[in-house]
Formats: sequence, C-alpha cells, structure tokens
Amino acid sequence: MPDVVSHLDEYPIHQVPLPATWAGTSDRNFYDRCYFNAHDRTGDIFLITGAGYYPNLGTKDAFVLVRRGDEQTAVHLGDAIDDDRLHQRIGAYRIEVVEPLRKLRLVLEETEGIAMDLTWEGSFDVLQEQPHVMRAGSRVTLDAQRFAQVGTWEGSISIDGEDIAVDANRWVGTRDRSWGIRPVGEAEPAGKPADPPFEGMWWTYVPMRFDDFAIVLIMQEEPDGHRVFNDCSRVWKDGRVEQLGWPHVTVRYAPGTRIPTGASIRCTTPDGKPLDLEVESKLAVPLHVGGGYGGDSDWSHGVWKGPEFTERRTYDHTSAEVAGRVMFGVIDHVGRATCDGAEGWGLFEHGAIGRHDPSGFADFFTLAP
Repeated sequence: MPDVVSHLDEYPIHQVPLPATWAGTSDRNFYDRCYFNAHDRTGDIFLITGAGYYPNLGTKDAFVLVRRGDEQTAVHLGDAIDDDRLHQRIGAYRIEVVEPLRKLRLVLEETEGIAMDLTWEGSFDVLQEQPHVMRAGSRVTLDAQRFAQVGTWEGSISIDGEDIAVDANRWVGTRDRSWGIRPVGEAEPAGKPADPPFEGMWWTYVPMRFDDFAIVLIMQEEPDGHRVFNDCSRVWKDGRVEQLGWPHVTVRYAPGTRIPTGASIRCTTPDGKPLDLEVESKLAVPLHVGGGYGGDSDWSHGVWKGPEFTERRTYDHTSAEVAGRVMFGVIDHVGRATCDGAEGWGLFEHGAIGRHDPSGFADFFTLAP
C-alpha cells in the first residue's frame, strides 16, 4: 500500500481516523470548493472565479469567468489532485491565504490571454450558513456546509493585453467556501427514474455589503412554492448576527425571459419590524455558460481533463445558442440594493428552473409575460 501520510498529518486537524488527504466518506461526490466574484459597481464588468478539490475523483480545477458587454469569456484549468492542501494551486492559478477568514490573494498567471492578481479583504466577519441538505428519494444529492463573506478587492486584471486597475474604494464582491457532497465529475448512472420526476427549482441568494452591515439571504423553493431552505441574516461591524425571519420575495423578470431585472424582498427584524430590500441587476452572468455549474455543457467541476489542462472559451450573449441556455440555470448578477435608505452592493443570484407556481411558470419553457 502506498504511503498516504502527508505533512498535513503533523497538524491537529483530523476529523476521522484517516490520513488528512483522505476524505471522511467514500462518496465520489465529496468536494471542497471556493467561489468569488468582483465588480466595480458600474455593470460594465463582472468577474467570477473559483477552485475545487475532489479527493475521491483524484482531481482539482479552477475557472475564471468574465463578462463585459455581450461577451462572456471563460478560462478553465484542471490537474491531478495533490497532498498540499495548504497551498492551493491549479496550474497557473493559485489562492494564498494571507489572513484566514479575512484576507486572501488570488493569482492567475497569464493563461490564454487572461491574467489577474487580486487581493480580497472581508469587510465583515464570515457568516456560517445553515447546513444545506437535499434528497432525491432516499438518496442524498447535496449535504453541504458553507460560509459566506462580503468584501473589497485590490489589484489588477488583464484581458488580452488590456490592464484593468482594481481599487478597493470601488471594487466589491462576495465569496463563499463550501464542502461536503454535491454532484461533481462525470455523470453517474441514473438508476431508477425519480418518482416524482424533477419538475424544477427556485433559488435566490443575495449577499449584500452596506457601509454598516452585511445581509446574506438564501432561499430555495419547490415547484409548488414550498420553501425547503431559508436562511437570512444581518452581520454588523461588531460581529453581532441578527436573524431576519422568513423573507417574502417578488422577482421582476424581463418580458419574454427568465432573466430577472430586480426583486423586492421584505425581511423581519428580531423585534418584529419589517426590513425592506430593493435589489436591481446591473449585469447578468449565467453560471452554467462556461462556469461549470448546473449542467453546463462546456465545463463540469471535477471532470478529469488530463494533467495541466487549460482552455479558453468565449460566448456571445446575442447568439441564439447562448440565449437558449440562459433560462435553464442559475444567473449571477452585479447587484445593487437599498435598505432603509442605505445603498449596498454585492451579488444578486437567482434561478427559476422549470415549474414554479408562485412565479407563474407552469413548466420548463414558460417565460415571463
């Protein structure tokens, strides 16, 4: 048997009686992934990036996704997993933890014409979200833990020789890290068809940064509107966390699409008072068009592409091929919000996939009037 003990085993970080490089479950879908986004509040550019490790698939990968105007560009990187989890690197892409839970540095050395050197600083403490569990019949399809944070960016982005300065006074974003079980890698045999069959999912995720506080809101509903996941909190500068009840959401869609233009969200403070958020989209990036999420036909997290894999793909949002894919996945938006007169910026993430009775979507192909 090969030696699997690594330098990680020198640290008191073990959770199960196994070497640290082995996951505590044999489930092929075990993953450990991070996600970041960055924008300058104008709606002219939106950068989304992330990296994942998949121990039971033997792979690790990263992506950078940038939209400017009608063009969306993706850089994908993949490689064999290694034992050095303290230094996260996938080819020319790396993540440096400068100060845990507060400051990180993301670097992409020039790859296919794209490069970045960005430093993240959290504006508030990270927020541990509620555990998220989903089942299909008796099978667990998602069992994940995640933390989220809002913050600012400093550094530079380079796109085909054009250098873009990133200033923390202007550039903001959100991030999360999650780990657990979710579908990754090549598709598994389906087994018995789902009963009842999958009809759709409604999802809304809104982490927003205001000057004095941050709000992180997550909701998931079944086709009939039954809410199966509800987590909404406000984080203050002093570390206090308030739960904001059971939000009521009205999403506005561009006519003839499922692309939201904004939303009205009513939350409730612990003392029973309403707290209203008005959210608007400044620029949309479908995560399933080059980002690897939700059935992306071009890139799937955890799929083995060979050693030191890299590629670049470009998408034209005016093309019928791209437009036809948008309604079948989750879309991230440069988000602007107002709350009790305060202005906030961050992420407005939404997906209305398939049937959702409260939205008036009868099936996968119904569009907003």
